[in-house]
Amino acid sequence: MKSTRYIFFTGKGGVGKTSVACATAINLAQSGKNVLLVSTDPASNLDDVLEIKVQQYPTEIPGIPALLAMNLDPEEAARDYREKVVGDYRGILPDDVIASMEEQLSGACTVEIATFDLFTRLLSDPAVVNSYDHFVFDTAPTGHTLRLLALPKAWSGFMTENVRGTSCIGPLAGMFEQKQRYESTVAALADPGLVTLTLVTKPEGPALNEAWRASRELGELGLINQRLIINGVLNHSGKDQVANAFKQQQSESLERMPTELSELPCQVVPLLHVPPVGIAGLKLLAERMRHPDKQVVVWDFSTEDFSPPLTIPSGLSSVVDDLNRRDNGLVLVMGKGGVGKTTIAAAIALALYARGKKVRLSTTDPAAHLDLALAGAGKDLAVSRIDPAVEVAAYRNEVMSTVGKGLDEDGRALLAEELASPCTEEIAVFRAFARTVDKAEESFVVLDTAPTGHTLLLLDATQSYHRQVENTTGDVPEEVRRLLPRLRDPEFTYILLVTLAQATPVLEAQRLQEDLRRAGIEPAWWLINQTWTGVPTSNLVLKSLSRAEKPWIDKVVQTLAKKAVRIPWLTKTPKGREGLTQLLNKGSD
Repeated sequence: MKSTRYIFFTGKGGVGKTSVACATAINLAQSGKNVLLVSTDPASNLDDVLEIKVQQYPTEIPGIPALLAMNLDPEEAARDYREKVVGDYRGILPDDVIASMEEQLSGACTVEIATFDLFTRLLSDPAVVNSYDHFVFDTAPTGHTLRLLALPKAWSGFMTENVRGTSCIGPLAGMFEQKQRYESTVAALADPGLVTLTLVTKPEGPALNEAWRASRELGELGLINQRLIINGVLNHSGKDQVANAFKQQQSESLERMPTELSELPCQVVPLLHVPPVGIAGLKLLAERMRHPDKQVVVWDFSTEDFSPPLTIPSGLSSVVDDLNRRDNGLVLVMGKGGVGKTTIAAAIALALYARGKKVRLSTTDPAAHLDLALAGAGKDLAVSRIDPAVEVAAYRNEVMSTVGKGLDEDGRALLAEELASPCTEEIAVFRAFARTVDKAEESFVVLDTAPTGHTLLLLDATQSYHRQVENTTGDVPEEVRRLLPRLRDPEFTYILLVTLAQATPVLEAQRLQEDLRRAGIEPAWWLINQTWTGVPTSNLVLKSLSRAEKPWIDKVVQTLAKKAVRIPWLTKTPKGREGLTQLLNKGSD
């Protein structure tokens, strides 16, 4: 398939987007093309996967001369954007006015518009566009990507329709250049000769369903040139029972693939015996993408002395026992996308309910796969979802009926324009998050959170969004005022960090833990999910993956976690009451 100039990779968290995007960029660069690899993920994993420090400007990749990579750093972009707006006024306006301007530009709206401003330059600035043959975008998990790719149209439309000249990102006067660039970006994204959208998935039901949803929604935005990559398919299972069960699960998921997805051009990438990280691992993945049927040599275990990982309890029972000491509290299940947060949240909620606790299970994840995990088992639970569309509509109606009630026609029109900005969704979702947390005063609230980057933006809102809410409504709800102290209270909030025994999920969970600690929030448990360690198999690929887990399990147990458990891969898919109950079993240590 001929490669277009712009290639986007998206999909559910944990499907291997970053590795596949890197391998694709390597293949293009080794074919003689100049390539820029760009991460638009707020929780970028490029550094971890490439095993080098990637900057916010094009960074050379050792050993691959034609390939450069860069991260779009949201915080640094926001700082640069604020200074661009405020800098010319320093020394001219009084210090208190400058401070007020900086305060107005301190919210997530500024972070969003600044990051997105950098993104649009890559698609519309001739000086950048003409420097490379191909741009490979490693995007955040699906929900965040949908928002990013919708923003050019959203902001260009908002700037066209806003006739008052004000916005949550400052005055619109002087932004004509940005408006033209956003419109150029909209046109570029809709050109199938320029843009390919690559949907990456694993042969698993939730990942395939999310790829189908993304395909449909991105198609509605005009991104119609799409292809599918199914990553991590076990080609050979032999007579091993575990390998056969694993392959059977994959085959059944692929058989149930949505029809529209199966009609896309598709590439199958085999499951590797080593994690595809570092230049050597990524070159191996790149080669397997070119030659998927080529046989590879895995470790010869007969000649190698392999010590098992450190002893760690198996199953969720210890975690549930710890929670069962009280009758209420907030349980935040956090981590990188694709590590099994939704399944674990559902299992914990069902286990607490079975012990007679009052439980509410909810999600902040735009993908919201709770129903798939519960498979009908949640009929006795209070199950809900924070739906951005519903929350935005309710928030706009509330502001217009309260703040807007006493305004004249011009004032109401100005307020309506302010609420029409893409930033309103963040405020609305944050308020819904605070309301959900408030319910943990009277019951357990088990909250399945969005993938890490999106979650951090939400938690960061506890320290900054009250300013935006106060500016808009003149009133900060009590549940918002109480939110940060509640999150910091270890007797009220239990943070469960979920990871896999692999480099990228562990390192991302480590950074998340550091960010939480800086905010005064202490994680309670680490849950190492879907380990091959402890699973009896003779399949060389699966045994090799088990061997590769050892340093990461040891790192969690020795240096990162105060308390930790591991949850082995199960031959029966953990969904529904019976399947989720399996996760409680202690099994072998």
